[in-house]
Amino acid sequence: MPSSERIQPTDARLLLALAAHPRATTVALAEASGLSRNTVQSRLAALDRTGAVGSFERRVDPAALGYPLSAFVTTQVAQRRLDEVAHALAAIPEVLEVHGLTGDTDLLVHVVATDAEDLYRVAGHILDVPGVERTSTALVMRQLVPYRLAPLLHRTAAC
Repeated sequence: MPSSERIQPTDARLLLALAAHPRATTVALAEASGLSRNTVQSRLAALDRTGAVGSFERRVDPAALGYPLSAFVTTQVAQRRLDEVAHALAAIPEVLEVHGLTGDTDLLVHVVATDAEDLYRVAGHILDVPGVERTSTALVMRQLVPYRLAPLLHRTAAC
């Protein structure tokens, strides 16, 4: 569950140091952020506890696991079955993330696949989920801006 508390400028500086050197020790992070070792440990623990810092799985490239194809599947769901559908989608290993949307489409499902045939299989699994009424798949041709938070961390750190 993401934190509802805003990250303070000091925490943003710490997270920027961690983003630049993800394998850094607490001492190294303290030096890079200008904080004491105890403060770094305390703040990292608090960020973890509040859910402000999520999974580090984003750093693993699905292509390195044998899944070079990435696609987004827009999904229309029978109303009142959204939670059931989300739970079923979470059970499909190739589903990386699912976002609930406003408008004509209910869900945006980010999936990966080994090839076009595998993508067809994954899309079929999504369509087979009870409550899913319609899907449309868009293949990712190229990532133009990778997932990033550094610009927002820099803005927060400057406060």
